[in-house]
Amino acid sequence: MAHPSQLGFQDAASPVMEELLHFLDHALMIVFLISTLVLYIIIAMVSTKLTNMYILDSQEIEIIWTILPAIILILIALPSLRILYLMDEINNPHLTVKAIGHQWYWSYEYTDYQEIAFDSYMVPTQDLAPGQFRLLEVDHRMVVPTEAPVRVLVTAEDVLHSWAVPALGVKMDAVPGRLNQTAFIASRPGVFYGQCSEICGANHSFMPIVVEAVPLKYFQDWSTLMLEDA
Repeated sequence: MAHPSQLGFQDAASPVMEELLHFLDHALMIVFLISTLVLYIIIAMVSTKLTNMYILDSQEIEIIWTILPAIILILIALPSLRILYLMDEINNPHLTVKAIGHQWYWSYEYTDYQEIAFDSYMVPTQDLAPGQFRLLEVDHRMVVPTEAPVRVLVTAEDVLHSWAVPALGVKMDAVPGRLNQTAFIASRPGVFYGQCSEICGANHSFMPIVVEAVPLKYFQDWSTLMLEDA
């Protein structure tokens, strides 16, 4: 869960998000080193009255500052490509959930069960219980088991939406007439919040996403209760 004055991402709740955080640290360290070097050169050039002919006109330095940026770009690109492929990997999902975007709420269908389907609306501010988050809490959460691959099929019924949960490292566009898919593994129990990340109309800010990850035993109890209520 994000908090005020937070400078970084939320704590990772999936292996892919952990990889993204590691890549962020890797890229920021490179940016920090480059910025430090450039700042040092600027200060040195401004503060000194001496000039060095070998620096102003040198084939060796030109070769270095041509090859070095290429090496740095490779060091950034290779981990980035690895994570992109990891995010596209969907191997033998244990559960498939179809998320359908509407103006302005989400519907969920558990395709492995014939009778589990529900709409998820934002809880109005006046109905919030103590401890619940304004504009983020919903009346029906998407419940998934922990440590199990979950595939999410994302589509929309009316306009463009986007199903995004930052802590899980998931963001997928919901396009009418098209079925997109993404996957995640919740590495720990918890409640993870997200919001529609595509401007979809007047109430775009009022269709939150709440994913509740529970141990498998509790998920089985929840699914049995849902089937009995259907």
